Amino acid sequence: MDRLDAFFASVNSVMLGKEEVVRLAAAALLARGHVLLEDVPGVGKTLLARALARGMDLEFQRIQFTSDMMPADILGVTLFNQRSQEFEFVPGPVFTHVLLADEINRATPKTQSALLEAMQEGAVSLDRRRRPLPDPFFVLATQNPLEFSGTFPLPESQMDRFTLRLSIGYPEAAVERALMRSGNMEPALDGLRPGLNREGLLELQKQAAEVHLGDKVLQYLHAIMESLRSDRRILLGPSPRAGIQLARCARAHALIRHRAFVTPDDVLALVRPVLAHRMLARDGAAPMGEVIGEIAESVPVPV
Repeated sequence: MDRLDAFFASVNSVMLGKEEVVRLAAAALLARGHVLLEDVPGVGKTLLARALARGMDLEFQRIQFTSDMMPADILGVTLFNQRSQEFEFVPGPVFTHVLLADEINRATPKTQSALLEAMQEGAVSLDRRRRPLPDPFFVLATQNPLEFSGTFPLPESQMDRFTLRLSIGYPEAAVERALMRSGNMEPALDGLRPGLNREGLLELQKQAAEVHLGDKVLQYLHAIMESLRSDRRILLGPSPRAGIQLARCARAHALIRHRAFVTPDDVLALVRPVLAHRMLARDGAAPMGEVIGEIAESVPVPV
């Protein structure tokens, strides 16, 4: 656990005042999931991705999505080498450990779908060959929730590939004044020392999968899912895959909290970021996060 604490200390030294966002993003990473960051420009989405990668000493790649981008720009292409007289595969930026898909909703659906297999199976199929991606493989995608000109909304099938949807939000007043004084959004990134390495992360992912999820907590989690599906304010409820992702993230969250078992608090901490982007509310209903929170808190907590 000392390694995990060292990792959080490193990343939080850069993401000042955003400990909860870092903790939830790390829970998705330990659960072998992916994160969608939905927020206004300039609040540190790219900084978070780079800090997470550097805090684990992992390879990092960034793709700036545009409307003219093609799937080959992400996955790679096979070219003919005149010197060797053979076709050679040139891997795209998806072949990395941490991938920042910046403004993913600016790409066309055809290009967006190029990430589906990679995010679900950790591999891509090209030229009739299945090519595995580096392990671990973690996608952080960003999109602006307010600007819709020239964008292509992510379909439900792709939204479901993201384990969590997070919002960083504006910094605290003291932190923002410090950033204004320094004139630098990345005050400590260059000096960030990794708290983890690849082998340590893989071991923590294995430990997270082995965290105990007791019968009572599992019944509590399932009761929340059933309550969400039956509520009249909700048009599309959470799928079984959403419940699996919630359970996996709850295990990872418990490990981050230095526990070998899941508690109802772990479930409540993750129910909104895991489920809200996978569900649809009926017209006139309150925001999905509020509805989920109200329903989840009404479910009796097991003793």
